[in-house]
Amino acid sequence: MPAAWSISPATSNRSGSDRVTAGARNYAIVTAAYWGFTLTDGALRMLVLLHFFRLGYSPFTLAFLFLLYEAAGIAANLIGGWLAARYGITRMLAVGLTTQIAGFLLLSGLSPDWTAAASVAWVVMAQGVCGVAKDLTKTASKSAIKIAEAAARSEDSEGRLFRWVAWFTGSKNAMKGVGFFLGGLLLEALGFRGALWAMAAMLGLILLGVLTALPAMMGKARASKSARELFAKNRAVNLLALARVALFGARDVWFVVGVPVFLYASGWTFTMVGTFLAVWTIGYGLVQAAAPAFIARSPDGLSSEVPAARLWSLALAAIPFAIAALLASGSGLRPDLMLVAGLSLFGFAFAINSSLHSYLILAYAGSEKSAEDVGFYYAANALGRFLGTLLSGLLYQWGGLQACLIGSGLMLAACTLATLALPQRAAVTADGERV
Repeated sequence: MPAAWSISPATSNRSGSDRVTAGARNYAIVTAAYWGFTLTDGALRMLVLLHFFRLGYSPFTLAFLFLLYEAAGIAANLIGGWLAARYGITRMLAVGLTTQIAGFLLLSGLSPDWTAAASVAWVVMAQGVCGVAKDLTKTASKSAIKIAEAAARSEDSEGRLFRWVAWFTGSKNAMKGVGFFLGGLLLEALGFRGALWAMAAMLGLILLGVLTALPAMMGKARASKSARELFAKNRAVNLLALARVALFGARDVWFVVGVPVFLYASGWTFTMVGTFLAVWTIGYGLVQAAAPAFIARSPDGLSSEVPAARLWSLALAAIPFAIAALLASGSGLRPDLMLVAGLSLFGFAFAINSSLHSYLILAYAGSEKSAEDVGFYYAANALGRFLGTLLSGLLYQWGGLQACLIGSGLMLAACTLATLALPQRAAVTADGERV
């Protein structure tokens, strides 16, 4: 058995039932750890957005505060995947948690006596640290799922993988929605600095649990020896990464700045905006977790799933254009309520697409270096978020929410084109390993 698929040396010779237990146990531990991380990550976004909007920062400046956070994730995913293969997933998960704690403590050092320029520079730097932490943790966690699933593998191999990925991704995003609410609550109760200290303490406890509960060398494998080898992904992984750039750019181009600022300008309070975003994200996460119920399953894990990804991508691309047309129609309906209804429909279709993509990268990934493939894919995810965040501030300042919606629709059209080119069979080596 390849090293990347093993749980630990001690478990390699266990019986099938013991390996199922070990795989399920490690999956549960990784999921719980990432829940805690995501809770604080969602709270951080709301803390920064509300705190600096209250101080009078413009929409573009608010978007700028998150740019390094998103940009840092591009490199963090690529390097994190390579490091996870070389040093083990558990170690990289611990590094991600430690880096997030450092980012919180760095951000808490912000002083109200500093100039606006100094404050923005400090927050951008601290957000960059947290962006590295997020994507190191995400890459390690998603890679751990494939390894844990492999240890628990039985006849229903691909079915279990899709269910585990869908539940992990969906529950994580539901926790992020709770984090949005928690961020507003902590900001009111403890203030900006106190909230950051409380979240750092929480992550310290999670870090201790990870170090004591997971096998130290889980996921260790032969890492790529050169940049050329690291970037030499198969066609399916490259196409899926391209689709992911467009998919997440299309979400963030109107969700990061456009939606909260538009709703606030429409008379909503901070509490109403934060609650809606929290409820939307929780609902989006629940749909992600339930995605396998909406998708026909196939024995090979691809022949039904890839056509489903194409269909759902096409359906999603139509929604932003439809919302933009309704807002421009002068129908007499309240624009904020039309946006809420449209965003709810968008969230449902987006959740199915996201869950399918998260499954497909693990279905396409090579077993020997799955962490590197996942890291490459989530680097594309981070690039999409970076582009979406940048365009969210620029387009809203230039043309309002309508411009953001049209930009989203165009990016989703590109996502659909990339999805249409996805192969319905995974490439395999002579010994049956996916590559």
